[in-house]
Amino acid sequence: MSADAGSRGGKVVEYKPLLDEAIRLSAHKPNSVLLVDRGLAKMAMTEGRDLLWSNLRDQHLNDVVPCEWVDSTHPSYTLYTSGTTGKPKGVQRDTGGYTVALASSIPNIFCGKPGETFFCTSDIGWVVGHSYIIYGPLIGGMATIMYEGLPTRPDGGIWWSLVEKYKVTVMFSAPTAIRVLKKQDPALLTQYDLSSLKALFLAGEPLDEPTAKWISEGLGKPIIDNYWQTETGWPILTVCNGIEKTPSKFGSPGKAVYGYDVKLLDDQTGEELTQPNQKGVVAIEGPLPPGCLQTVWGDDDRFVKTYWTTVPGKMVYSTFDWGIKDEDGYFFILGRTDDVINVAGHRLGTREIEESISGHAAVAEVAVVGVADNLKGQVAMAFAVLKDGSLLSDASALLKLEGEIMKVVDNSLGAVARPARVRFVAVLPKTRSGKLLRRAIQAVCEGRDPGDLTTMDDPTALLQISDLVKA
Repeated sequence: MSADAGSRGGKVVEYKPLLDEAIRLSAHKPNSVLLVDRGLAKMAMTEGRDLLWSNLRDQHLNDVVPCEWVDSTHPSYTLYTSGTTGKPKGVQRDTGGYTVALASSIPNIFCGKPGETFFCTSDIGWVVGHSYIIYGPLIGGMATIMYEGLPTRPDGGIWWSLVEKYKVTVMFSAPTAIRVLKKQDPALLTQYDLSSLKALFLAGEPLDEPTAKWISEGLGKPIIDNYWQTETGWPILTVCNGIEKTPSKFGSPGKAVYGYDVKLLDDQTGEELTQPNQKGVVAIEGPLPPGCLQTVWGDDDRFVKTYWTTVPGKMVYSTFDWGIKDEDGYFFILGRTDDVINVAGHRLGTREIEESISGHAAVAEVAVVGVADNLKGQVAMAFAVLKDGSLLSDASALLKLEGEIMKVVDNSLGAVARPARVRFVAVLPKTRSGKLLRRAIQAVCEGRDPGDLTTMDDPTALLQISDLVKA
């Protein structure tokens, strides 16, 4: 199912050509394609395959379709999430457990009630959109709003105008969106009647304290952070005010949600860290609560090896995030333990981006790292070695190559995975055994000390990157 096009930032984005190309590349092709013509772009229809929704709607308007009864463990959907191997993981979700988790979360976490209105601004194709634009609010008896567009068009008050218009009681967004709104006129925050709004929930990436304070003071509403993953389908950490009134702490997503046995473990020994403010891996003791993934689609072994065997001596679910817990039991998330980066709430595997860039005929080798960014949290930065080293002295050729590589990433992974920059170097920094020093590259990009480099093969490699970053 698709449409002729969508709108992004006031520009029409044609969907049909992208869909046709995806079907051409796919091994398993659909028998039929159902298309909604929104009148935004012309569509080339494929004879015998493409069907217009408007025609079929009239034909089937009064049809009665019975419910399809399935087992509670029947898969509801698969949603792909990034990995460190360059091969995304298909998170397989069940039906019954997911329904139970979302049904309980609406009153207990989000304090929503039947008859009220939920407004989630997430991308509908990501897990937050699945859970809290579609399933969660409707299961909880709430109306839900689907909004297509940016938070700044036609102006930075569009979201708040929707809150006023539809009497929104619960709103869910991401820290990046709030940082975007910080650049708008602050008067827009008080221009509309927000008396219906109980709270604004934020998730998808770490919420920094200045952003939380700014939006809290601007709206005069509680700002509630929560932490979860594509794999879990609903929050792991937050404050459950629907069960017991609990104060929030800026910078912390809160405490473990009911059903989750969350612990901090030493990444070397697997020992539980019980003293306040000790840094460890955020892990969950099994069994996972309802709503979490059943397995990695089509690969049970990968599910076990990836999530359950990475902490020494323990069979626990690893979130692959570092964290600390303060003396009051509040968790603070510090960042990833692996090579997955968080760009505006979207988790991206650096290896996936590297493999995509390596597909360009001119590229011999590439390293991608996540670099801290004030707006998006992190951005991907790529450093490539070319097969033809003589091109390094040709500025116009490098500019053209950078554009071509961006298009390669767009076509294979989507625009969200596009690096902020692709910079070209003669050699990448590695250890003498050939391991890429990604953490050292990241440190240089962020202006930090890269640490001990005595095992580095070519000391000049990091200097090249440093010079490029400063230029």
